[in-house]
Amino acid sequence: MFTSKEGISLIKKFEGCELQAYKCAAGVLTIGYGHTEGVEEHHEIGQEQAEYMLIEDLKVYEKYLLNYINVPLHQHQFDAIVSWTYNLGGGNLKSSTMLKVLNNGQYEDVPAQIKRWNKAGGKVLEGLTRRRLAEALLFEGNDWEHV
Repeated sequence: MFTSKEGISLIKKFEGCELQAYKCAAGVLTIGYGHTEGVEEHHEIGQEQAEYMLIEDLKVYEKYLLNYINVPLHQHQFDAIVSWTYNLGGGNLKSSTMLKVLNNGQYEDVPAQIKRWNKAGGKVLEGLTRRRLAEALLFEGNDWEHV
């Protein structure tokens, strides 16, 4: 399974696109649509490279889902979890209660687990709260674009 256009739209909306390197809320050097690997201060890219990096990064995060999730997912559920993992990383997915709940087939409990991850540096961030709500809505198959 691959991330759909809707999943990519959610990621793009909440990551935003920065063509110059910056430090995210967690203090990590970032560029493009949340790309963090190999980013150096004063690094600049073009829009085309940002799009390419996003597609390449998605392949990595999709593999985490394929490796760690052992229950069937609908496309909208896959997209929501890819977005969550894209933002939080494969290590957090692997160790999360959300994954345990999902792999136990407790689909109805996953949105609440998604929403728990709204902090950076120990502080609740409005942007992360909105993103987690959008991901939870998408997981449920609901409209998330108004968030």
